Amino acid sequence: MAEATRDRVRAAIEELGFVRNESARRLRTGPDRTAGEFGDEPRRLFGVVVEDLANPYAADVVRGAEEALNAAGHDALWLSSDHSAAKEARSLELLDEQHAAGALIVPVGLGPAGIRRLRAAGLSVVLMDRDVSDACAVHVDHVAGGELAAAHLLGIGRERIAFVTGAPEPQPCVERRDGAARTLVEAGLGKPPVLIQDALSPTEGRRAARRVLDMSPTPDGVFCANDLLAIGLINELTRLGARVPADIAVVGYDDIELAASAAVPLTTVKQPRRALGWEAAELAMAEIREGKSHQHRQVVLAPELVVRESA
Repeated sequence: MAEATRDRVRAAIEELGFVRNESARRLRTGPDRTAGEFGDEPRRLFGVVVEDLANPYAADVVRGAEEALNAAGHDALWLSSDHSAAKEARSLELLDEQHAAGALIVPVGLGPAGIRRLRAAGLSVVLMDRDVSDACAVHVDHVAGGELAAAHLLGIGRERIAFVTGAPEPQPCVERRDGAARTLVEAGLGKPPVLIQDALSPTEGRRAARRVLDMSPTPDGVFCANDLLAIGLINELTRLGARVPADIAVVGYDDIELAASAAVPLTTVKQPRRALGWEAAELAMAEIREGKSHQHRQVVLAPELVVRESA
């Protein structure tokens, strides 16, 4: 329409405080005409589903995805499965009902059949933090991350190394454990003892500290599956009189913001969290742009060791 007509419509919108009814608009125009001003450029909604939004790591991943979507004129709906396949299914059903353009998901129960159903409904689907070949995916090389952690502990002279994780153990944590175990076996030390806590949380890290001190012989190094466990572990070890790192060196995983400001600043394996979310969003948008010519792509990001006082 003519620019003068646009200006008149904008002025009427401002005067009346008009907000369009998006549901009615979709009925008239279909899900692809959902935003650009007066329909000139589609604005789309993408769902970003993670396991636990209370985890700073997950929140950073979602923010990275949101930044990429916002930069392209789209919006993100934050959703948490809370490690529940049933809640995950409800979240995906909501996205379908809302005619979302895509789902970026750290899957709990979603499998190939579910992905096919979502695509048949018109959603692009990108898996985050999972190594798959039959869908677009972005993940970190967690085996390499586990190797970095174990090699560092060996490099500072630690020989009795334990691994602390949580249940249910996500696949990335399994991969970290496998990478660390392989490095220790190659060094002639055998696989590390594994302490499985009820969750990947600071509270469970504190409980793990007491289990570590009860072990015989006491470990002189601990690799935790994430930073939250490691921070809780260090706090409780310190409270119980163990010196970190003199008696027990501790390495975490993620490099969340709290890691650098912990009571004993945490040595950790850094994940490019926001980059992971950003890349997932780029893949989701590319799948829509490319249509039937789209070929699934897998992006692998490299972890990085960050050395601080705890090890």
